[in-house]
Amino acid sequence: MFVQKIMRAILLSTMFTAAVAAQEGQPAEAQGGAAGPQEEVLVTEKYLASAKMNSVKTPTPIIDIPQSLTITTQQEIQQQGMKSIGNIVDYTVGVNNSQGEGHRDSVVFRGIRSTADFFVDGNRDDVQYYRPLYNVEQVEVLRGPNALLFGRGGTGGILNRVTKKGVLDENFVDYISSVNTFGEYDVQFDTNYALNDRSAFRLNAYYANLDNHRDYYDGDRIGVNPTFRYDFSDDTRVDLSYEYINHERFIDRGIPTGTDGKPVERFDDIVFGDSEQNQTDLEAHVFRAIFQHNFTENLKGNFNVFYGDYDKSYQNVYASGYNEANTPGVVTVDGYIDTTQRENLILSTNLIGEFQTGGLEHTVLFGGEHIDTSSDQDRFNAFWDRTADDNEVFRVAEPLGLNGGVGINAAGFTTTNNWSDLNDFTQVEIEVYSVYFQDQVTVTPWLQLVGGVRFDSFEIEVDDVRANASDDRTDNEWSPRGGVILKPIENISLYGSYSSSFQPRSGEQFANLNNNLAPDEFETWEGGVKWDVAPMMSFTAAYFQNEQTTTARDNVTGENFETRGMEVEGIELQMQGKIFDHLFVRAGYSWMDGETANGSEPRELPENTLFFWGDYQVSDKFGLGMGVTHQDDTLIRDGGFQKLPGYTRVDAMAYYDVTNKLRLQMNVENLTDETYFPNSHSTHQATVGQPISARFSILGRF
Repeated sequence: MFVQKIMRAILLSTMFTAAVAAQEGQPAEAQGGAAGPQEEVLVTEKYLASAKMNSVKTPTPIIDIPQSLTITTQQEIQQQGMKSIGNIVDYTVGVNNSQGEGHRDSVVFRGIRSTADFFVDGNRDDVQYYRPLYNVEQVEVLRGPNALLFGRGGTGGILNRVTKKGVLDENFVDYISSVNTFGEYDVQFDTNYALNDRSAFRLNAYYANLDNHRDYYDGDRIGVNPTFRYDFSDDTRVDLSYEYINHERFIDRGIPTGTDGKPVERFDDIVFGDSEQNQTDLEAHVFRAIFQHNFTENLKGNFNVFYGDYDKSYQNVYASGYNEANTPGVVTVDGYIDTTQRENLILSTNLIGEFQTGGLEHTVLFGGEHIDTSSDQDRFNAFWDRTADDNEVFRVAEPLGLNGGVGINAAGFTTTNNWSDLNDFTQVEIEVYSVYFQDQVTVTPWLQLVGGVRFDSFEIEVDDVRANASDDRTDNEWSPRGGVILKPIENISLYGSYSSSFQPRSGEQFANLNNNLAPDEFETWEGGVKWDVAPMMSFTAAYFQNEQTTTARDNVTGENFETRGMEVEGIELQMQGKIFDHLFVRAGYSWMDGETANGSEPRELPENTLFFWGDYQVSDKFGLGMGVTHQDDTLIRDGGFQKLPGYTRVDAMAYYDVTNKLRLQMNVENLTDETYFPNSHSTHQATVGQPISARFSILGRF
């Protein structure tokens, strides 16, 4: 299967390159001033969010996109000492972190949790793991449904990582090495060699030894990403990339909640897991190829090949039950092992044309995508010999008394877990065929219209090996998008938009297949204003409404009917840029209110969130930064009384430039040492926030 898919990808890539390599066209400016076929991400100053976004697939300035979005650049990531997607989410408006059971990125986009709406260079990256940042040029968050550009999912938003590519006419070796006060350390290198005036090789490499404030926590992360860029001509370019990822880490799913519904703070030093068996392992091989060609000055195209081979194991024991009022000294634990072996092949192509009809200016996007996914996944429940069940009761103590599947239960007897209860074993094949069209029309200098539609055919076949049963279904879905942009003056846009998306009932990870129920449908109405206050400062204000429509089955008549799902409305304010030459500011505020299908309050939906980050260049060599992030109370489960208390965290930064190629930097997280619980997967799994810590870094260039 692997060889077949790779050969297929290479064949298609070769055919595309051969078809366009000999053609002549007009050159376009590319990043860093090098000649290249397609206008790429443009960062004109150190802290300016890009004038154009990789995710929107057309050369559209941010001010002309009728949608709320955020870009975090590589420079901001380094300045704030960000090490994870979660760090970026903390300083992004309209989104917040979920726990992800301690083994994966999990983002709540406008009240909708997602573990699959992640993309890399515009390609779906749906395997559950912690994504590295060592090879990232920028991270883009688009809020609201994005099915027209990205297909299924994306109901609350998507997150796209834009990776570093080879740079022509430049040689450099950048490095970052850091260590924090818990003993965690990492090192990363970014090396670029211009082989000649038309080709460049770039290598990003990363190693991290993980540690934090919780007992038993450890792990290693390795990332190696060589890339190659070659310009066949001034109009034709290819970027080739291979990435190897190896990641191991301890799983910590947090602490129980008490009778008041809040995390029990006196447990904040106890790990409710197995010191040896709570572990996740991921090994991945990822191949990416991007071919770009200018057919004419006004017609450009690209063809993308993405192949990923992932092998992941996740095993854990966690607190599943606790009764503080009646049995405060004991806790019930549960556990399971999940394994995933997945291969993703994604082929996509886009044509972007710019032309006039009468007095109208058009930017037309026409594209297609094919996804071929094979996924084997299984689950083994814990099985304790004393209970002959997946649950066992232990005394609440530090340590919990569980090591390598063997422990002393609350009754004082030795108990052993052998993971022998097979719960699920499924083999999944998915074929997705998509076509989409969008037209951005400039009617007058002050009026622009955007409209488009996408068609997806989502075919899935599931073999339930345990039940010796097979099932399949096909969903054919249309996803429209429309918007209007009013520009009373050049640097202000007033916009309104509508978009829709869908989620197959097989779920994000294809765990279930319900042939009787149609996909969930999501609709968003959004309006707002974008204001480029100054060349290096932007402001956005947006109001949105998200509505879910789901299909249910009448248990009496057996008939299906549509019903209202979750509804969320909100306001988002965002400001980013330089107030003056030496002061950069990034700030955001969101208010959200929601209601589930049964009228209750949704989980993981803080009413108010806000953040502020500012850094000031005191002198040519010295700078300071300060950040604040706040989140209101959030429910742990829909309509429940258990909740995570609101919190405010203060972060800080200082740097000193020894030379123009060597910087010393210190980042402090949780400067006030507040005890807080940022997220929870379920009732008795509240994450214990990190106490005050400092990270010391050396950043340099050879």
